[in-house]
Amino acid sequence: MSQQVQGVIAPGKNEPVRVETIVIPDPGPGEAVVKIQACGVCHTDLHYKQGGINDDFPFLLGHEAAGVVESVGEGVTDVEPGDFVILNWRAVCGQCRACLRGRPWYCFNTHNAKQKMTLLDGTELSPALGIGAFAEKTLVAAGQCTKVDPEASPAVAGLLGCGVMAGIGAAINTGQVGRGDSVAVIGCGGVGDAAIAGARLAGAAKIIAVDIDDRKLETAKTMGATHTVNSRSTDPVEAIRSLTDGNGADVVIEAVGRPETYKQAFYARDLAGTVVLVGVPTPEMQLELPLIDVFGRGGSLKSSWYGDCLPSRDFPMLIDLHQQGRIDLGAFVTETIGLGDIEQAFTRMHEGDVLRSVVVF
Repeated sequence: MSQQVQGVIAPGKNEPVRVETIVIPDPGPGEAVVKIQACGVCHTDLHYKQGGINDDFPFLLGHEAAGVVESVGEGVTDVEPGDFVILNWRAVCGQCRACLRGRPWYCFNTHNAKQKMTLLDGTELSPALGIGAFAEKTLVAAGQCTKVDPEASPAVAGLLGCGVMAGIGAAINTGQVGRGDSVAVIGCGGVGDAAIAGARLAGAAKIIAVDIDDRKLETAKTMGATHTVNSRSTDPVEAIRSLTDGNGADVVIEAVGRPETYKQAFYARDLAGTVVLVGVPTPEMQLELPLIDVFGRGGSLKSSWYGDCLPSRDFPMLIDLHQQGRIDLGAFVTETIGLGDIEQAFTRMHEGDVLRSVVVF
């Protein structure tokens, strides 16, 4: 048995997305069908559309999603029909070398649904990040479903599925920002602003937001930035140092993913400080740094994968903090849209007009 729903696909490289009828199979062993209630429009979806991830077209886009489990396959015990869940793209296996060493947030064998969703003519779809949630329903591995408080808004909860979790986790999990630390965040889009919010949540005393767009810097203030630097007109390294008694920040989070901004992050940190790369570079980018500086400045150079999050631990915690008013996840939702508005949402995102457009079903 199967069912037909409406979903948004990217048919080919740089082609406009379109709404199509999607065939969803019944869940097999270890799988679940989830009725999607909301899904954020993430820059990664645009990368898929542009062919920047791979060329396995057509893609079923969407991955920052929350919804309700409709049905589960054989052997599924962690979730059941009716559960309100956030979808994650790192279903922890529990058996790989990272999991067995007690580091499941690094799981090297994350898994997706084994069955394929298709178009009506049988064409197999590649779901974005193994999810494919710009659709009324989607098929995922049950381990990709994380139960959270059902009182939370789906439009807010879904954002933890990617960008907001990546930023908060870059500060709290990867950067291990502590009380009284100084933090600089380079790049104040959705992920960078989430890093700012995470740094505030962790108790950072000084949070310096860096961007080339004054509109984004104003938004960064509402997320917790104590100082802002427009790097189009000011040297960000010198500005960050001057704001930290000439030393540099304890933690610098690079949320752009470019060699030039990474170098800024590298030289803007204090001695023995930490650089966290959470911005995603493209394959052709190269970084060159004097090795003596890498050695001489000490500290840590880290990459943050999905905010080094453990969904079963972090999603419920952050939803609870949001429900208590201790972190405003709703501030990341700029607008709610329909399935037919996604192409325009990509344009607004590219132009820096929104933090997140969220498709609501």
